[in-house]
Amino acid sequence: MELRAFFGKQAKGPIVKTDVDLELNRSPFMREKISVILHADTAEDLIRKAGEIDLGDQTFKVIFVKINDLSPEDKVDYAGRMEMERAIGWEIVGEADLKAPDRLFGVVAFGGRWYLGHYEKNQRVWEKHVKKPREYSTALSARDARVIANIAVPKIEGFRAIDPCCGIGTVLVEALSMGIEIEGRDINPIVVDGSRENLAYFGLKGNVTLGGIEEASGQYDAAIIDMPYNLYTHASPEELQSILTNARRIADRLVVVSIDPIEEMIQQAGFVIQDEAIAKKGTFSRRILLCT
Repeated sequence: MELRAFFGKQAKGPIVKTDVDLELNRSPFMREKISVILHADTAEDLIRKAGEIDLGDQTFKVIFVKINDLSPEDKVDYAGRMEMERAIGWEIVGEADLKAPDRLFGVVAFGGRWYLGHYEKNQRVWEKHVKKPREYSTALSARDARVIANIAVPKIEGFRAIDPCCGIGTVLVEALSMGIEIEGRDINPIVVDGSRENLAYFGLKGNVTLGGIEEASGQYDAAIIDMPYNLYTHASPEELQSILTNARRIADRLVVVSIDPIEEMIQQAGFVIQDEAIAKKGTFSRRILLCT
């Protein structure tokens, strides 16, 4: 679902070729990225073209990416991968350094062609947010919160978002850490304090207001709502409907998380479901719905 939000409804893994220049560390699921410099029909042609890269006195390393779409009969074994890395390395103008290179290059086969470019590996920065000063056992995981923020706001520039039932701020932490402009609200003063504490702990600056969504004014490009359901934030069906109706009032796009079926409520609020998925935390499951 995150993949489709970033790259369009037709996007499928495990490899995506795209013109979208995405910051790799935004996603918990994307492992690697190659910013293509050269491409060729065959591995031999790509090796020859690698001589066009001149790094001067910079050092480099070449990595043969294991994930590709080569057919079983064309698969390259470990020895073959090492040989191709060496062959490309011989052609590149620069000094090879396997331990601490200035530049990393990745090579991959995809769609019947071979590609070489700048290589990045996901640093899994979201894992720094797993442990927070204030936590609830039923709160979204940091990973799921990051994905939900990405689904709601795939393109950061010019987007303004709100989390009107923000709880302890799990979504706020992930969104703000990625540079998303977002503000939070909640009717529970205890969790509002917890949200503010969590943001401060990670050095993030964001506005968290005490109050319900019906008090929110202005217009937002996206709203993210983890629907209230537990002992501390219990809401009646009428209150849940009001949350969705007010979300329609203030936001053009909605990502809503719920443990119960709420399709009828979403329809009554004036939204149309565009995509959906299931997120699991242990034996606990949540439904994630993208609505416009």
